[in-house]
Amino acid sequence: MKIVIPDPLPAAAVSLLEAEGWTVDTRTGRSAAQLRADLSDADALIVRSATTVTAELIAAAPRLRVVARAGAGVDNVDIEAASDRGILVLNAPGANSVSVAEHVFALMLSSARSVALADAQMKAGRWCKKSLRGAELRGKTLGVVGLGRIGREVVRRALAFDMAVVAHDPFIASQVADDLGIELLALEALAERADFITLHLPSTDSTRGLLNRALLARCRPGTRVINTARGDLLDEAALVEAISEGRIAGAGLDVFRQEPPADTTLTGLPQVVATPHIAGATAEAQQLVGLAAATGIREYLQTGFARNAVNYPSIAPDELRGLRPYLVLAERLGSLLAQLAHGRIAGVGLRYYGQLADQPHEMLVSATLVGLLGEVLSQEVTLVNARAAAEQRGLEVVESRSSRPRNFTSLVSLKLHTSDGELWAEGALFEPEQPRLVRLDGVEVEAPLEGTLIVIRNRDQPGVIGEVGSILGRHGINIATFALGRGAGGAVGVVRVGPGGREGTPVEPDVTGEVLDEIRGIAAVDAAGLIRL
Repeated sequence: MKIVIPDPLPAAAVSLLEAEGWTVDTRTGRSAAQLRADLSDADALIVRSATTVTAELIAAAPRLRVVARAGAGVDNVDIEAASDRGILVLNAPGANSVSVAEHVFALMLSSARSVALADAQMKAGRWCKKSLRGAELRGKTLGVVGLGRIGREVVRRALAFDMAVVAHDPFIASQVADDLGIELLALEALAERADFITLHLPSTDSTRGLLNRALLARCRPGTRVINTARGDLLDEAALVEAISEGRIAGAGLDVFRQEPPADTTLTGLPQVVATPHIAGATAEAQQLVGLAAATGIREYLQTGFARNAVNYPSIAPDELRGLRPYLVLAERLGSLLAQLAHGRIAGVGLRYYGQLADQPHEMLVSATLVGLLGEVLSQEVTLVNARAAAEQRGLEVVESRSSRPRNFTSLVSLKLHTSDGELWAEGALFEPEQPRLVRLDGVEVEAPLEGTLIVIRNRDQPGVIGEVGSILGRHGINIATFALGRGAGGAVGVVRVGPGGREGTPVEPDVTGEVLDEIRGIAAVDAAGLIRL
């Protein structure tokens, strides 16, 4: 076996592979041409962030079986090209969780005790003891937004500080929170209760700008904000305003909307402790990600077991070809309901009808969870790891099958059980293999499951279609399709936004919050949501 490692990796990780008697090529700094040549007879490749694994690089490696990324992010690996070749892609998620969690407390303590400011004053020869009175963490309430690996590590440490912990995560079951000894709250309630708020979410359409001016206004006076996740989770201008007005006591920030920040207004505030995105940059974390990548390579080459695989299901190629359109359908149904859901999701119900009942149902479950969890989790959610990600969050998944065709050769029915009630969608394939929504919350409505959609729930009254069309027209938004359905509980409309519009552009226009608010303002409209598929 030959393993190529073009980026620096800990000696312990290299030794683990060499101990198997394999050839391990660890030369760094090679050119792209040299790397392609070195991969011509390689079985495995381990990279960090410096090397980009392109389709061209993969094509130059005819023997390559597995690529491991020593880290969580795999955006420098062309996963589609690897999958097309049947090359497994592994990563090392969670290896830096402790490092990030510890940095949260470094920022929290520094903010609460004005450590950075005190140090700067001491270095300037000033002794300003009286003006630097701090606050204890003991007895304070920490609000944790996001209970993934890092969020849970933060919870454990906060409890050791004798803090009370409340959390917000719509994809965590109440039993998980009970086991952690914390309380789950709505985001607004968390803001009103917490003395410290720490963010641990991915950057998605639903989380960008989450900590905005309105939410900051709900925070109790003296609240401090910590962010080691993604810079665009908070509105930086609103945070500057809240700190300057004395409503927010301070902040500890490791990530920023632009890195490095071009505008230093926020980082220049004396109440802000800022670090240059180093929360996960520890010797221990780097050692762990290297060992995790090497261990994953060794296990796969020796046993075929894929630890932390991000791309490849275990199914015969001919079966996969027939099932793939239904995997797309299931994933988009999951994404649709995830984007429509508002309450905490506690359970998922799946039912397959017709010929689909005889297909490998485990992959259909995984595809649904990819769509569902991919909207909210920072980790890469794939067919391989989706079930484990759901179990980790306490999501109950119930499956059933029926050979009854239900007006379609095959049909997927998905139901979400949330703290705000149930959401229910059904989908089928139309020729040629086009995924379509055929029922939403019991209302028959046929709409494409692709592109940008506006889903409208309204009372069945005249004039709604015209008012929606007028609003979109005023904003220069073109309607590609407008699907309607009527049921006993009201009506459902699904608008597919298309290219064109006022500017005649070939790309889909942006549907802003202002547009949605206008639609929601129609008297007969009960709800309107934006869906991107």
